[in-house]
Amino acid sequence: MTCASDRHEGGCFCGAVRYRVDGPINSVGHCHCNSCRRSAGAAFVTWFTVERERLAWTAGVPRQYASSPGVTREFCAACGTELAYSNEQAARTIDITIGSLDCAAGHPADRHIWTADKLEWLHLDEHLPAYEGWSTDG
Repeated sequence: MTCASDRHEGGCFCGAVRYRVDGPINSVGHCHCNSCRRSAGAAFVTWFTVERERLAWTAGVPRQYASSPGVTREFCAACGTELAYSNEQAARTIDITIGSLDCAAGHPADRHIWTADKLEWLHLDEHLPAYEGWSTDG
């Protein structure tokens, strides 16, 4: 599969919800917070952040869940794939799960965030910056 640099497509596991992101993907982070871990059932979740106007839902509509004050998570109601994360404190942007991209391989993480909540047995990539809370660069 050839991945375009200016248009990125993805969606849920069953294909009911699809999206497109126009423009480059520059901000990718592994989130270790308790909320992300529990919502995905995973050791951490990798997100990429884009401006809201760059995201278009092209098939289906994700279901929304207010997971905590000011935070909304979006997922496929049919298969459960977690797709997006929104925080009122960063209203101009939206986070999308990197694993839901059709071509995720070309977008490695550039940092770890919320490492204060990291599982003790998980070893971080020491080549990436790690932040106890929000990162200062993304």
